[in-house]
Amino acid sequence: MPDQQLVPDWLSNPDVVLLRDVATAVLHLAAVDRLDSFTLPYPAGAQRALDALVLQCLRSGAKPPAGVPEMMRWARARPLGSWPLDRLPADLFDTADRMIDEDSGEPTQLCHELAVRGHGDSTGRQYDRLVIHEALRACRAVSSPESYTAFRRLLVNRPVLTEADWAEVSTDLFLDPVRFLIEEIYAPVPLGFRRDGAYLCCHRCLTLLHPVSDTEWWCERDQCRHQGPPPHGRELVASEVGELRQLRKPLRQFVTGPGRAEVSLEDELRALGLTVEMWPGFDAYDLRITFPDGHVWAVDVKDWAHPAFLGRAATAVRPEPPYDEACWVVPAFRVRARRDYLAMYAKERGPGACGLRLLTDDQLKRTTRLRLSGERGPDASIAPLHTVPLARKHDGARTTSSRSGNQTAATDGAGKQGADHA
Repeated sequence: MPDQQLVPDWLSNPDVVLLRDVATAVLHLAAVDRLDSFTLPYPAGAQRALDALVLQCLRSGAKPPAGVPEMMRWARARPLGSWPLDRLPADLFDTADRMIDEDSGEPTQLCHELAVRGHGDSTGRQYDRLVIHEALRACRAVSSPESYTAFRRLLVNRPVLTEADWAEVSTDLFLDPVRFLIEEIYAPVPLGFRRDGAYLCCHRCLTLLHPVSDTEWWCERDQCRHQGPPPHGRELVASEVGELRQLRKPLRQFVTGPGRAEVSLEDELRALGLTVEMWPGFDAYDLRITFPDGHVWAVDVKDWAHPAFLGRAATAVRPEPPYDEACWVVPAFRVRARRDYLAMYAKERGPGACGLRLLTDDQLKRTTRLRLSGERGPDASIAPLHTVPLARKHDGARTTSSRSGNQTAATDGAGKQGADHA
């Protein structure tokens, strides 16, 4: 699908701007306290968002929310498509899209994307990026990409640490360059996570589950909730594990969650006999996949709720470490939940992305198997469709078309600065 932009620009649509204001207000209120227990005065941005929403309701003849608490109830109970916003572009939001999760009362990932992409970074987003930046700086200073990889694996695989876990992490020499960060980013677990004297981890995501009733638990990760009730993992009895620590929430949301998709893909590709390097070149991209014939793919995994925002963020993958082909990958559940996900990404993708394709993780694995079976050509390629070479034998050297693609990426100066590591 050719690169193009919606005209007029939907990001400037007045109703979209209004929703971005509300989303920003939700995040500001969530940072102050729980969304169901407000205290006056409200942040000025929340009042401005309410005023704009009330004015729009009066224009459309709808009953407006009576105050900020009712606006927050709208954000939790009403899908965005049901708000009285008659100028909202058709099909921009799915029928189930909300700003606040109904079960937990927590801001949804879509809420973060609406606010962050529209109004600069939220405090949480700034924190997560600062931590990653400091880790990169510290590991580069000692020329240790292994230390950076160990740090990223820690955040992905061990978001919760018991006293015994903490002692083990403290003796890992690879983590020495980032020790100062580890002591900051793991915080004591609030009592709100405890039920009957114990904490429970999600078996899929490894993070702590939230008790939402006397019997039910809630997982923070969108993909996990899409798969059904969270499977119970480690049960941590408070009297036995000592002080329990967990990653601060921005890191759980923006690093651990997407990272689970990355390491799952790593495991499945290794099982096929491929060589996989994680976060190569100090996180130039997520996975560097080498085939038996020496052909190399570069893959960045992106777990975003809304495809239009992802398309707007698309940039060519950084050219180093070198590769033959590159693409972005999104978890398949995003496409199952929203059938137009890939098409909307392609429509919003700008020319600076150089035709960067977005595949689901299932599509990537299927394409991988085809190439391993000897296929060559479009069905066994992840390159932009207009640059896929004709089927031919690969002798392990870089092909002309692949070098051309890498040079294009270098010329554009694109990379992870253009779209974050999540």
